[in-house]
Parts: sequence; structure tokens; C-alpha cells
Amino acid sequence: MKKKILVIDDDLNIRDYLVSLFNDNGYDACLAGDVKEGLKVAKKNKPDLITLDIEMPGEWGPRLYRQLSQDPQLKNIPVIVISGLSGHQYAVVKAVASLSKPFDRDELLKIVKETLT
Repeated sequence: MKKKILVIDDDLNIRDYLVSLFNDNGYDACLAGDVKEGLKVAKKNKPDLITLDIEMPGEWGPRLYRQLSQDPQLKNIPVIVISGLSGHQYAVVKAVASLSKPFDRDELLKIVKETLT
């Protein structure tokens, strides 16, 4: 069974790129464009991993991370932060990794593979 990855980012181009990248590399990717939708999709799909942007309209990524951490069914899902915001590595201190936009696709895939195996 394919591992599920939830991509949460407000940038449509980034979402589409990540979904294609993950699908092309044997994962089952789903997406969300903001925190509210991300929480809804996470509860419905129970992903194995989440990529999370920090700066989004409305609520920011760290708020979603706190909500995930308080949900018994979602609290153990690993999160990779992918953000263009400086200082993003401090926003979600328990993230398995924190990458800057633009990111290296091979580095991201390596982190995903190591996290999901």
C-alpha cells in the first residue's frame, strides 16, 4: 500500500509540483491550500507524512501543527516544513526537517524516504 503524503501550501504551483513529485515517486499525495482545509484533509485521509508551509492566508502553519499535536489520531504524523519565510526552522521545532523555498527535490525525496521507512 502506498504511503500517503498531505501537501499543505497556499501556492498552487508548489502544491501541484509537490503532488506530482510525490505521485511520480510512488507515494499517494493529497493537498490542501490552507490550515482549515489541511486539518479537514488530515482527519479524513490520515496521511503518513505532511509537508507544511508556514506563511499562509488566515492561520499560519504552526497553528495547524499545534492542532495536529492535540489530536490523538494525528499527533504522531511527521511534518516537513517547506517555507520561503526566514527563520522557518524555528516555527515548528518538532518537524522532522525544515527546507527553504526553493528547495532541492532530491533532498526532499531523501528526507521523505528516510522518514517513511
